[in-house]
Amino acid sequence: MSRIVLTDGGMGQELLARTGLAPTPLWSAQVMREMPEAVEQLHLDYIRAGARVITVNAYSAEPCRLQRFGVEDAFSELQQTACRLALRARDRAGDAGAGVRIAGCLPPLEWSYVPELARSQDEALPIYDRVVVEQAPHVDLFLCETMAAAGEAAGAARAAAKSGKPVWVSWTVSEERQATVRSGEPLADAIAALGETPVAALLVNCSSPEAVGRCMTALSADGRPFGGYANGFTPFERGHALGKTVEDLSSRTDMGPAAYAGHVMRWIGDGATIVGGCCETNPAHIAEIARRLAEAGDEILAPECAP
Repeated sequence: MSRIVLTDGGMGQELLARTGLAPTPLWSAQVMREMPEAVEQLHLDYIRAGARVITVNAYSAEPCRLQRFGVEDAFSELQQTACRLALRARDRAGDAGAGVRIAGCLPPLEWSYVPELARSQDEALPIYDRVVVEQAPHVDLFLCETMAAAGEAAGAARAAAKSGKPVWVSWTVSEERQATVRSGEPLADAIAALGETPVAALLVNCSSPEAVGRCMTALSADGRPFGGYANGFTPFERGHALGKTVEDLSSRTDMGPAAYAGHVMRWIGDGATIVGGCCETNPAHIAEIARRLAEAGDEILAPECAP
């Protein structure tokens, strides 16, 4: 029997699908501004599907992206709204929400999959400090996710660690080179770049399930808890142009809940203990993973976090 932490699935793409809103550069944050009830309901649906960790909907609400598109003054409001909606969803879940952890979100600065824009560790640190200050009173742990370069990931981790709460770091990786961050740095080097910063878990996300699977050996070599949560986009190596959004990316037709859960179970077979979904996954994917875990006799649990 394995003890597995099951996280939630994608937010931005699923919110667009549910609301019918057009994609914008502010992506999930724009949906939150226009239809916050949709964000709360999606969090709730993930909890009911079996997720024991939900991540606040703040991925596109970081200062650099907001500044690029002229809405930096909305930073604090969006951060607080994201936290409030996650907390309300957990409360609404009743017994199903008991023990569910809320993860703060430290995303790549400015844009996803564009390592050329990544800040150095020292440049990134004060920016992430601002996000941590907003989220720390409301979350149980911090997730530094979709990191495309080692330095920016290290800066995010350092900022998150100041909160005294558990820190998870997750990188997005190459579709062409095994266990390589999108910057071209080996995943092992990106892990080493975290230095002495206390990081509780190592993950890979927002890459194809196949690419995530090819990283399990490199993640396991470190000795810390590890895992992954993949996307359902057609695999691609480089990101879309700045100012363009995910309408430039195409969804896979072969990555429904059953197929996706099959990949996840293989990661677990390789030793992964933290799994979930990323873009183009939804509560049905998480429910199928939960069903497979129960069928296998595995225990789904929340991560340990200090009160």
